[in-house]
Amino acid sequence: MTVLRIALGVEYDGTDFLGWQRLSHGSTVQAALEDALGFVAAHRVEVTCAGRTDAGVHARCQVVHFDSPSERTQRAWVLGTNSQLPAAVAVRWAAPVADTFHARFSARARRYRYAILNRPVRPALDARFVTWERAPLDAAAMHDAAQALVGEHDFSAFRTSACQARSPMRRVQAVTVTREGDRLQIDIRANAFLHHMVRNIVGSLLPVGRGERPAAWIGELLAGRDRNRAGPTAPATGLCFLGPLYEEAPGLPAEVVLATPDIHR
Repeated sequence: MTVLRIALGVEYDGTDFLGWQRLSHGSTVQAALEDALGFVAAHRVEVTCAGRTDAGVHARCQVVHFDSPSERTQRAWVLGTNSQLPAAVAVRWAAPVADTFHARFSARARRYRYAILNRPVRPALDARFVTWERAPLDAAAMHDAAQALVGEHDFSAFRTSACQARSPMRRVQAVTVTREGDRLQIDIRANAFLHHMVRNIVGSLLPVGRGERPAAWIGELLAGRDRNRAGPTAPATGLCFLGPLYEEAPGLPAEVVLATPDIHR
């Protein structure tokens, strides 16, 4: 019996889920996806994801892989699975991959985006997908401050006490803070992330944006490695996992493939 490995690109609104990982209580994205895939495959399916997300966090292109002996077309995997998923989750694409491909361990980078609505009035239409900040924010100051994070560092200052990672060392490849009208966007790309790392970074950039802290404060926090000195954890609503990046792999769409080889594995 031939077993095939299939990769999927999945997007979801994480608002009403307790996070990605299957739990014995409550609704999770993994449980919803595995149940839907099991219906299409006609057997129990277990998926492995590129990066677990917390309760309330969204994903634009979470990548997962699973193994199945069931012969299905890519169209069947997508449409059949979507027919069984709740409205807040959708499989965007399916691709057969080599059995050496691993959604988590093959990833060379991961990308997150944090969205902030910066205006005096709270959001209504976008309330599920942005964090509201009424005080005026200086995006340029936040961007300058965030550059201290680029490179390989000990990110203990931005790591939750519940983080189970063996090492606090991570390599941030790029971080930008941009503004368009009343919206700020914080984009960060790294080889991997610690638990709550992005939200803790955002929570420390906000005082810089409000003028309460100088831009140099972020570098000081990083060097101090003390979570208690950093800002609070920013809300989950504004955070979206844009997806991982892999070295070129047959079948994977361009949005998850590195434009140039990653020489800093």
